[in-house]
Amino acid sequence: MVQVHRMFFHYSEFPLSMRTLFTGTLIVLGVGYLFGMLHVYNSHAGRDGKPGLSVEDLAIAYSGNKEATKLEAALLGPMSSMLSTDERGSIVGWVRRGVDQQEYKSRIEPIVEQRCATCHDGNNPHIPPLTDYKEVAALAELDTGIDIFTLIRVSHIHMFGITFIFFITGFIFSHAFVRPVWFKSLVIAVPFFAIFLDIGSWYVTKVNPIFAWVVIIGGGLMGLSFAFQWVVSMYQMWFFKYSPEKHPREATTI
Repeated sequence: MVQVHRMFFHYSEFPLSMRTLFTGTLIVLGVGYLFGMLHVYNSHAGRDGKPGLSVEDLAIAYSGNKEATKLEAALLGPMSSMLSTDERGSIVGWVRRGVDQQEYKSRIEPIVEQRCATCHDGNNPHIPPLTDYKEVAALAELDTGIDIFTLIRVSHIHMFGITFIFFITGFIFSHAFVRPVWFKSLVIAVPFFAIFLDIGSWYVTKVNPIFAWVVIIGGGLMGLSFAFQWVVSMYQMWFFKYSPEKHPREATTI
């Protein structure tokens, strides 16, 4: 007979209102996680000039591209869908010819005003402004990846936000009947370890691109843990038949 701790309460012992609360929370977090994955894909995919998201894309995002400028990296990566192929080609050609100011006025400025000015108007401190030649030319420098101050700002946002997410999912998942208990505890603990693995590897990847693999491993561990907790919690909340008679509570068990 499997014994459970006297403090353990399965979803089936909760009122309908609490199960509804848990379910709504998991659904919203699940959709939000999917949007987060889409954002990661959109932000980094194509930086290596090839379709899809690859290890090379992540390496370029954090350590930079020694063969391209920041402007080229953006045009080939996250901003590729904002311009036509001809427009991207015109800007890349202008950069490689030496960012001539006269050519900028005649050929490049109209493209920037039409395609980029709406977002890059200088009102958002997190988006580089592209309102004149000097600002555009400044991005035509060697791509060194995300700067350290941006990494610090993004790190604390991610650490706070992701911790809240996995505290909530972990709390809900803690009411699932999963054995052995060490495995259940491992599933809850893994994402918190993965947060440090993922964010810490950003800084190391900036120095050595090979650690982009660690970024993928950290993100993968978080995704697998989230998916497992989500599926098990939803299934046991509405379909699993838990019987307190078969699993009596003991004060001394874990």
